[in-house]
Amino acid sequence: MSPGGVGFRPRWKSFEFAWSGLAHAVRERNFRFHLCALSGVVVLGCVLEIERWEWCTVLLASGLVLSMEAMNSALERLADAVTLERHPLVGAAKDLAAGAVLVATLAAIAVGALVFGPPVLRHLGAI
Repeated sequence: MSPGGVGFRPRWKSFEFAWSGLAHAVRERNFRFHLCALSGVVVLGCVLEIERWEWCTVLLASGLVLSMEAMNSALERLADAVTLERHPLVGAAKDLAAGAVLVATLAAIAVGALVFGPPVLRHLGAI
């Protein structure tokens, strides 16, 4: 046993829990929406043949959005498990988590505009 009194858990078990969490996330409507958006971004990136560093920024921004969406869902479920009654602090916590998703999404949109804007405009003959 470890010093905290909790038994040793194999590392693979932690990955099993993480995969289970992803399965829960994929069942969430908003998470699936972001996955669909990411699919479109990947197709556009392939068509426009963006550079490796551009892929890095796009994928990091997308990963941030998906992570924040999963955390938002986790917080909502936890809050609902504590109480289904309306409570101002629970409502504020849910709003803050949703706001974090919005901030990440807006940042990802800005990254997308910077990465995809110039090549799309060149392709359309606008610049």
